[in-house]
Amino acid sequence: MDNLLSIITFIPALGAVILALFLRGDDEAAQTNAKYMALIATSASFLLSLFVLFGFDPSNTGFQFVEDKPWLLGLHYKMGVDGISVLFVMLTTFLMPITILACWDVKVRVKEYMIAFLLLETLMLGVFCALDLVLFYLFFEAGLIPMFLIIGIWGGANRIYASFKFFLYTFFGSVLMLVAMIAMIVDAGTTDIVQLLQHNFASSEFSVLGIHIVGGLQTLLWLAFFASFAVKMPMWPVHTWLPDAHVQAPTAGSVVLAAILLKMGGYGFLRFSFPMFPVASDLLAPLVLWLSAIAIVYTSLVALAQSDMKKLIAYSSVAHMGYVTAGIFAANQQGMDGAIFQMLSHGFISGALFLCVGVIYDRMHTREIDAYGGLVNRMPAYAMIFMFFTMANVGLPGTSGFVGEFLTLMGMFQANTWVAAVATTGVILSAAYGLWLYRRVVMGDLIKESLRSITDMNRRERIIFAPLVAMTLLLGVYPSLVTDIIGPSVEAMVSGYQTALVDAGGSAVADAAPESH
Repeated sequence: MDNLLSIITFIPALGAVILALFLRGDDEAAQTNAKYMALIATSASFLLSLFVLFGFDPSNTGFQFVEDKPWLLGLHYKMGVDGISVLFVMLTTFLMPITILACWDVKVRVKEYMIAFLLLETLMLGVFCALDLVLFYLFFEAGLIPMFLIIGIWGGANRIYASFKFFLYTFFGSVLMLVAMIAMIVDAGTTDIVQLLQHNFASSEFSVLGIHIVGGLQTLLWLAFFASFAVKMPMWPVHTWLPDAHVQAPTAGSVVLAAILLKMGGYGFLRFSFPMFPVASDLLAPLVLWLSAIAIVYTSLVALAQSDMKKLIAYSSVAHMGYVTAGIFAANQQGMDGAIFQMLSHGFISGALFLCVGVIYDRMHTREIDAYGGLVNRMPAYAMIFMFFTMANVGLPGTSGFVGEFLTLMGMFQANTWVAAVATTGVILSAAYGLWLYRRVVMGDLIKESLRSITDMNRRERIIFAPLVAMTLLLGVYPSLVTDIIGPSVEAMVSGYQTALVDAGGSAVADAAPESH
């Protein structure tokens, strides 16, 4: 089917336009209609994306389903997916109907709430499909606006502070990326990402204002992109916006933020930083590896000190994203396979954990860990689901969390043994904060009077968790579902990276030395 990616991308936006133009009133019937319209639009996008997945040829390492049309002032509207981006498209379309179901109980400005999520889905899909630099930037930046509104309008008591902090952090990093993009266009003479991947950006040393720039233009461009993607991931120490955003965001907002939006940073590293600036990536890989290791340990320790459930899971997300960045810049097949697998796995697991918090928050209207205890006595189904995703988050074998962490640690060990050793302690710490949270919320006697009337999960909530459980188990026992698709593209990327380093004058990484970093 021609233009399939565009149809998948813009169906949610079409649903948003229909809601904005044709839905009138704010009574219960109108609110229900808005929810059903959003559910139909997101479900249609998911069903169509299955045609992309089943029609995708993993052995072809180039871009597939490519659309290329003249657009604006000599720019091109160009879309396409490769073995890396196709699974992020699937992750997005898979999770959005679940997210819409998760906010079925929203009563305030329902139409606007659904419009915000539909527009956000279109913009997130655009990021993963765009093959033009300007188009990518527009989708990447515009995605800030719906999430800013979701946090700022439907968030908690401190929502204005959190929404502005989220916006300013991410926007500042992206301004530097815009400057770098302009420099790239001037240097390469094109905005086409496919051509830019083949372009050899200058890596010879030069001086600016007496400062010696090793790695040349590549280093400057890499640092500018790093400023944007590191904030988006987020990496330590520019992670402080995330816990505030998660705590104040509504449950559905937290799910999308953790499961999909954070992945844009990792995707950016894979699409731009690593393949386009190989010399700079090799030069600065030790910095990223150690920042990642520090993030894993530090944010895990901070998670142990939290009294708010959402904040604990938010810090857990930062720690797990540390494995992703370390895996990417380990610059080998296992590390990159693991990083991509970890991002996909984290999308299911972290989204489910925030939904678990949402289930009891909807009943008790507090996220304080001390307000709970003994829920297993009143909510056995909830206790089982919460335990399953807690163990998946810890990395229990048989769940997708184990595969991602194991592969990234293998890749890190090949790149730098010390970084791998430090990062491995994060596995122990994740068990500590995960099981500590579960014990205090779920286990023990039900002694608090306020919890005696709490009810177990209803049918809608069980339906929401079922596909997340299925995917976490399926990828845990059959990881080749993912690795078979991403493997050839990752292999081609790593091979191109090593070739570029050899062409640029050789590198320890290109020689595949175990202790290269």
